[in-house]
Amino acid sequence: MLFTISSKHVEITEALRNHIQNKTSKLPKYYNSINQIEVVIDGGPSSNINIEIIARAEHSRVFVVTEIGDDAYKCIDIAVHKLENQLRRKKGRERDNKHKGAQKPV
Repeated sequence: MLFTISSKHVEITEALRNHIQNKTSKLPKYYNSINQIEVVIDGGPSSNINIEIIARAEHSRVFVVTEIGDDAYKCIDIAVHKLENQLRRKKGRERDNKHKGAQKPV
């Protein structure tokens, strides 16, 4: 799996980089075909920090989550949680739709 962490107008500390990798490394548990995760941290002129996580999977599937807040660690946790929900719903839909045509009419 390919991890990419980039920042705009913000310095990424080693502790923040480790926190991001620890949180995002658990995402393939929710959706197996993820092959790339990109995290973009943007600190604008105000004190707010914008976190964007982009997860790319097989068959050109892309999952994107953004979170804005004043604490980078809290924003990362919330964004990862949102992405986990997206991946869980997608996997559930694929699993449920797989067996729809197998029923025989009575």
